[in-house]
Amino acid sequence: MLFLRIVGILAAIAIGAGIISFLFTGDRRYLGLSWRIAKYALIFALVLFALLALERLMVIF
Repeated sequence: MLFLRIVGILAAIAIGAGIISFLFTGDRRYLGLSWRIAKYALIFALVLFALLALERLMVIF
């Protein structure tokens, strides 16, 4: 779980930095980078939560 927190914090920092960079420069590629980071972080979290749920189901049965 510590790993998840570290990845989440790093993703949030990267997304925030991309948005702030866009606000200062007006370059839309920073928004694209922030969107990609958010998308992959969400996919990573959903896959990990699915694996945790599968582990729980395997313990029950």
